[in-house]
Amino acid sequence: MDANTTLTRLRSLADPANRAGMARFGIDTERALGIKIPELRRLAKEIGTDHDLARALWDTGVHEARILAGLIADPSRATLPLLDRWARDFNSWDLCDLVCANFIDRTRVAWTLPARWARREEEFVRRAAFALIAALAVHDTAAPDERFVRLFPLIKRYATDERNFVKKAVNWALRQIGKRNARLRKRAIALAREIRAIDSRSARWIAADALRELNTRKK
Repeated sequence: MDANTTLTRLRSLADPANRAGMARFGIDTERALGIKIPELRRLAKEIGTDHDLARALWDTGVHEARILAGLIADPSRATLPLLDRWARDFNSWDLCDLVCANFIDRTRVAWTLPARWARREEEFVRRAAFALIAALAVHDTAAPDERFVRLFPLIKRYATDERNFVKKAVNWALRQIGKRNARLRKRAIALAREIRAIDSRSARWIAADALRELNTRKK
């Protein structure tokens, strides 16, 4: 299947009502068709892994085409320039999170990206840094605890970013690390308490929300 044929399929699935619903959830719909994620997953399963098609779909700029690209791209063929370019193109939280969780977290360079992207000022590139940490916390079951602990300074440093989509991702990363096991839960709670002491509304919100979940979670 080529990019033009795939776009035709995607346009056949377009739903203006769903597009309006996406906008209500803070998703940039300027180039969106209004396709539900389960439909994109079904199409991705039909296509299978196709890295060249994924790259072509990404270049169309169509919102759902880019989500589909993240579902069919080949992690073994991912390069750092490609990932940096895709991250710069993120313009919605759903695109950012889905591509991080379905593709980027399985690439060979995934663990190098949080520090790299957190330094960037673009809101969704920085969000990607922490969405990726959250995805790794869920999917990289073989990673040792210390690998996550080494990310704590990054989480603490950027807890003061007041932008909504960044602070929510920082919070998400902290909570997901704390949910991996009892040891990391204890360390994440301690980090949340440190963050709570920072003179920042964002930091206080991140800490309070994380502590609310982690303190009541049974291990």
